[in-house]
Amino acid sequence: MRLADLKDRSVAVWGTGREGRAAVTAIAPHAPSRLIAVDDSANFLSVAWEGPLAAAAPLAGGDHAFPALVTADVVVRSPGVPQTHPWMAELRRRGVTITGGSALWMADHAARTIGVTGSKGKSTTSSLISHLLAALGRPNIFGGNIGVPLLDLPPAEQYVLELSSYQCSDLTDSPRVAVVTSLFPEHLDAHGGEQEYYRDKLNLLRHSPEMIVVNGSDERLRNEIRGVTDANGFPPVPAAADDSRFRVSDDVVYCSDEPLFPRAKLRLKGGHNGRNLCVALAVLDGLGIDVPGEKERIAAAVASFEGLPHRLTEISDPSGLTFVDDTLSTSPYSAIHAIEAYSDRPLTVLLGGTDRGLDYSPLRHFLADRELTVIAIPDSGPRILTELSGLKKVRTVAAEDLPDAVRRARELTPAGGVVLLSPAAPSYGQYRNFEHRSEAFAEAIKATA
Repeated sequence: MRLADLKDRSVAVWGTGREGRAAVTAIAPHAPSRLIAVDDSANFLSVAWEGPLAAAAPLAGGDHAFPALVTADVVVRSPGVPQTHPWMAELRRRGVTITGGSALWMADHAARTIGVTGSKGKSTTSSLISHLLAALGRPNIFGGNIGVPLLDLPPAEQYVLELSSYQCSDLTDSPRVAVVTSLFPEHLDAHGGEQEYYRDKLNLLRHSPEMIVVNGSDERLRNEIRGVTDANGFPPVPAAADDSRFRVSDDVVYCSDEPLFPRAKLRLKGGHNGRNLCVALAVLDGLGIDVPGEKERIAAAVASFEGLPHRLTEISDPSGLTFVDDTLSTSPYSAIHAIEAYSDRPLTVLLGGTDRGLDYSPLRHFLADRELTVIAIPDSGPRILTELSGLKKVRTVAAEDLPDAVRRARELTPAGGVVLLSPAAPSYGQYRNFEHRSEAFAEAIKATA
């Protein structure tokens, strides 16, 4: 479904955040027969909905919210509305068409789009692809799940997008190049279960992309996409596996058997970031770029890549300890990648946040033979400590909150060691968002210096 298809149809935009506002602004010029915005939250009366937005789409909330949705021909769902919302099932039962702003945008721009998703690595990989393309004289617009709704993106010849599972789930058009970096259970409460999450995530691949690139070293991902092909009938291109065209060792990045440049050119730590680089190079290769022939320019661009805030961001400290902000870590699997990145130094890990009932047994299995200190923070901290109990080399400590955890980390971490905030849990509840949690971490470091 395209924006133009909404002409003379009754449309309800479900959500009044950035995505909902962008949807109203984009849909209104296409002359729907009715356009209404819906906010089903308890505090809908406090929503600032006025001016051109209110003129284009009056706001329905409270007792008016559900009737506004079920009487629409099309509901444009914001990504924040979960698939498990009880109204979703009723809308489907009544035959109401449900789509999203990302799906509407993709229907008109898929041929010019590289779309990247993954349980971890999608932000880094998508921004790295965009960075490398620009360095090679291929200008592009970078957007998606990083904060700019797709419907707000300016015109461009090439787009590189980071796409969340929520955005992928509504797509009826795949981007020209579809990329998946990793797959593990995440956001299960919003999708309804592990297989439902995989289904929604991998919907990115199901609508005839011209090329599919995946992290070939991710066994779970490879199992889930068996039989998947692109529009030409070819299977996904596996990057970063031992037998891949693009792969990385501890020291060198390779194209087939040809060394391209030292792994150290990429300043981002961790084996997972080396694999993300291989995925990005495979995308460039698939777009017709002579990667071996351009290896010097590519190496220079890789060396200039800064990475993203709150992803293994190191914070210097007068004590000689290295504090690391990985506050975007919201699952045990992302914490595992972060711990691997600092496995060569004495390590204290700060774990815990909003408790979504995640299974922390993979973290226990990973830490079984590792020596480090874990400081656990509410709300999920006590449950994490229970899961890790009995591991002989893991010292576990309970903290009252994040500042207390930082104080204890200073006392317990050996000189020259690392204090890693990789919570393996979301920030909401104690903090407004992950940025707020990051600010609290920095303040605690400063206060205890």
